[in-house]
Amino acid sequence: MRPHPRLLPLSLCIAAALPLQAAEKYQLDWGRCPAKDPVPIFTDTAPTGDEKVTPRKQLQTTLEGDEQTGTVDMPVFNGNVALNRGNQFLGADHVTYDRDKDTYVAEGHVRYQDPKMRILADKALGNQAADTHTIDNIRYQIVSHRGNGTADRIDLNGSKGELYDATYTTCPPEQRDWELKASRIDVDTEEGMAVAHNAKIRIGKVPVAYIPWFKFPIDDRRRTGLLFPSISQTQRNGFDWRQPIYINIAPNYDDTISPRIMTERGVAIDNEFRYLNESGSGVARAMWMPNDKLRNDDARGSFTYQAFQNLSPNWQARANLLWLSDPRYLEDFNNSSAGLAQYSAMSEIGVYGRGHHWDASISVDHWVRTDYTLTEAALPYDRQPRITYNLDTPLGVLFRAGVSAEAVRFQHQNYRNFATGTFDQTGPSLRIPGGSRFDIKPFISMPLQGNWWFLTPTVAWRYTAYQLDGDLADNNAKDRAIAAEALQGRYWNRDTVPDAVWQPLVQRNPTRSLPIMSLDGGIQFDRNVHWGGKDYVQTLEPRVFYLRTPYRDQSMLPVFDTGLLTYSWGQLFRDNRYSSADRQSDADQVTFAVTTRMNRESDGHEKLSASLGQIRYLSDTQVTLPGETPLLRGRSAWVADANYAFNDRWTMGASYQWDPRTKQRDLVSVRTRYLWGDDGIVNLSYRYRRNLLEQADLQFLYPITSSWSVVGRYYTSLRDQTTWKHTVKPLEIVGGVQWDSCCVAVRIVGRRYVATREGDLRNGIMLEFELKGLGSAGQDTRRILRRAILGYFRDDLYLVPPEALSSGQHTVDPDPIQ
Repeated sequence: MRPHPRLLPLSLCIAAALPLQAAEKYQLDWGRCPAKDPVPIFTDTAPTGDEKVTPRKQLQTTLEGDEQTGTVDMPVFNGNVALNRGNQFLGADHVTYDRDKDTYVAEGHVRYQDPKMRILADKALGNQAADTHTIDNIRYQIVSHRGNGTADRIDLNGSKGELYDATYTTCPPEQRDWELKASRIDVDTEEGMAVAHNAKIRIGKVPVAYIPWFKFPIDDRRRTGLLFPSISQTQRNGFDWRQPIYINIAPNYDDTISPRIMTERGVAIDNEFRYLNESGSGVARAMWMPNDKLRNDDARGSFTYQAFQNLSPNWQARANLLWLSDPRYLEDFNNSSAGLAQYSAMSEIGVYGRGHHWDASISVDHWVRTDYTLTEAALPYDRQPRITYNLDTPLGVLFRAGVSAEAVRFQHQNYRNFATGTFDQTGPSLRIPGGSRFDIKPFISMPLQGNWWFLTPTVAWRYTAYQLDGDLADNNAKDRAIAAEALQGRYWNRDTVPDAVWQPLVQRNPTRSLPIMSLDGGIQFDRNVHWGGKDYVQTLEPRVFYLRTPYRDQSMLPVFDTGLLTYSWGQLFRDNRYSSADRQSDADQVTFAVTTRMNRESDGHEKLSASLGQIRYLSDTQVTLPGETPLLRGRSAWVADANYAFNDRWTMGASYQWDPRTKQRDLVSVRTRYLWGDDGIVNLSYRYRRNLLEQADLQFLYPITSSWSVVGRYYTSLRDQTTWKHTVKPLEIVGGVQWDSCCVAVRIVGRRYVATREGDLRNGIMLEFELKGLGSAGQDTRRILRRAILGYFRDDLYLVPPEALSSGQHTVDPDPIQ
């Protein structure tokens, strides 16, 4: 009868990949079976000998017991017999020793131990001079690993051994969730490897693989050889086999080469080189696909390099480099919607310093296009180079003083326009002019504070100077002339505006200089509260922030890297609503805010926090970015944030912004989290931003039993991005079941997700077997689940989310799962 086809991938994986164990991506979870010794430690062993200096064969053997009979040349010891040589120990009820041949025969409650292995047996005989031993009917444990098992017989020769009719597992004896059974297992504890002959692997009582011969690790050392392959079947790639080959070059260098076959796309090869030295480390990854059937047999590829090198106690060199063969790479070689959300990605290299009260850097960066629907004209400017310096230091007893300075040269890539009706770039190469910018902002403040109040007046001066390329200065002058003439009812463009109108407005070296003054103050009231049988400290923290910045005409200044910051709680207390130096907002405004907190008195745990704030604009603002509407005198949107802990496992938070001018909500965010036991979690959130998005997200890991759990995510958009009409469209649906026992884990996960910029949905199924301590077969489901469910690894709740993206970060995954 033909074997069940679903067992084939596992047996192929095990046959191909068990020769080594490289660095684990995830730390093995032995939480369901804490470490204990299948063969207990022997308390009557001798102290460690000096065999690391002197070979064990040359050390003296000592033998003692409760009673001695026999002859001088062949003594017989009975009762609590202990034979010791260096760190080698053999104990038994009866031992007969031949002094002339240096051999022994041990019977009854035989116990053998050396630094690598511990054995219980019925009988043993050996030659101490040759360091050879034969032990019958054994139970063994590999000391440095959780490996253990049984055998009819073991023949030991120094650090090597041959086990006959043997079993091996990392499970405890009372819970054999997986077991390898072989006619012979050759073990080399010095090398940390074993070879199994005629082996069967069982999960529970079910055989899942038969392998005539293979090697597997018995400790955690890295070794050259095959890693477990990744095998999948998807709509995009077809049957997909990726076989990593690990090369252990040196203790601090290694390389992984991964040939790959995708039946629907072609062949590819990945490479990852890692290094580590005393002051730094780095990873270089490359992928090359000579003919990709998905894109008309085009050659595809990528290269990334992330590294750091400490140059001194205060200075460090860092690199984060990226090359992509084409702008559709992230879409075609990425396993999440993160690759679709970015239209650009950045490479950066530089030297960065930090000391007491100061930091500085010199760097260069370069942007690449990752959205095929845009040309290079949409990319940010490259900064080549960028030099920064920041200082914030005490000045005397009452004052603090400092400076923020930046010098940048902005350059932009040339671009070509799309042919009509296509995304093919044709025609002449068009240039976008750049320029240089120097910005400096010295300040002095006087932070005054007491136990229940603070008051901080700050005065700063900002000076910004530019040196513009000729074409950029001309274009800026034309744009200013066009805007001015439009107010008079005359409408021109850059090609038709008369020279006499725009040329007098040209400024190749424009500058801006202005003061910035602020006053930040607050009071904190507190009281003791008894609530729900527990004692709390409740605070009330009103805060007022006044900002005054006079108006300066900045229409002659270019916009290199400046945008409008997202309105939020933090924006209530900033001195500029723009992200960089090309614009400094004029301001005559005051922020009124209040925060209340309730902290548990016993341990400081926050039960409740709530904040409410608003900006009052005392005059109209005049500084704007191109296309931006000025802020008028009056009130900003209300900003409200609240968080509440029902108990130590259940928390809820909300953010809300409401604009009194439009009588509309600008932002709504509601989120809640509940923790089940040590592993389970559910996250539920709703996000709304007016005219931009409305989404709901449910994530969960629910433990049915201590071993079985279900996982899932339902992430959906509730509005059409174009028409803003209510419509439900899934962005990602994940569902699966996982069984995680003491030493075996099996996960099956299904996905439906947005896979292209056109919004196409794709399906995929992932299956992974993990025999803890031996390896895993199938796809890396934990990577998908960790990204989809915040808290899948509980420690992630206290760290930055694993795939948090911000401007400038890139996500290149040359190993797509779907």
